[in-house]
Amino acid sequence: MAVWDVAARPDREQFGYWHEVICQAFVPLTPSRAERGTGFAARVETRPLHRVVRASIASQPQRTAHGPVDVARTDGAYYFVNLQLAGRCEARQGRTTSVVEPGQFTVVDTTEPYWFDFDGPWRMLSYRLPHELLDARPGLLAPHLGRNRDATGAGGVVTALLAALWDVDDTTPPGARADLELALASAVSAALAGSPAPREPLREVLRAEVLRYVRARLGDRSLSVATVCRRFAVSPRTLHAAFADGGATFATTVRRLRLERCAALLADPAVTGTITEVAASAGFDDPASFARAFRREFGCAPGDVRRGARIARAPRTI
Repeated sequence: MAVWDVAARPDREQFGYWHEVICQAFVPLTPSRAERGTGFAARVETRPLHRVVRASIASQPQRTAHGPVDVARTDGAYYFVNLQLAGRCEARQGRTTSVVEPGQFTVVDTTEPYWFDFDGPWRMLSYRLPHELLDARPGLLAPHLGRNRDATGAGGVVTALLAALWDVDDTTPPGARADLELALASAVSAALAGSPAPREPLREVLRAEVLRYVRARLGDRSLSVATVCRRFAVSPRTLHAAFADGGATFATTVRRLRLERCAALLADPAVTGTITEVAASAGFDDPASFARAFRREFGCAPGDVRRGARIARAPRTI
């Protein structure tokens, strides 16, 4: 992970440093200011995934060019898949010009010139994919580059993956990270070419990312179908379909994960909180409902697990 905070520099140095930053973080680019002034607050954070490089960018109004000279200086052939989070971007590549609004994404090819114009402060997630990962047949995607794409159909899968994959960290096994970027490449290709996204692999990816998200927030009382759908920009139908193949609904899965968390805490001799406190830490506010759900899941009462932990913790005498 690398972070460049342009605002940490003196005002008079900020724009020059920004030029250096974007060329280091991405490919050769030439920015020009859209407004007069000395300061130019901006921030870039990059995170490698596998072969893909992810970037979170926030900056000021500007025009960014990847012109013929920049193309000639580019080492390697890449596509950039950019998800607009705030502000507007006028993207141009070849004969295509489009305005990319928040929630939309666009794709550009670094082997050809392209230009981005931002008319106000903006934020985006940008993913750099090697050519061979996204397009096995050169030229297939060319007519679709630089166009704005909505979060509908296969495009909705792309935007959900772009948002979710930003949070994938080093604890995710390398093989899983490779599978995730292949799923992203497949979804992008399908969205640009107008073909349906391959449902099964993408459902598996979505389910895995939702489970990771849920496990980190089991104590959050607001955790629900609605909040998870908003986080991953998917419909309730899509979320339920992702869990259907596993034999349990989303709600059932969340309840089981919460009960398993409670069971692990109650069985840990180092955990001294009361049963009610343990239950509350995993999102259960009603002790009686928790006890019933616990017994149905494990066939014993929470107190039985706690007593077993206390026996295990008690010092042995000879």
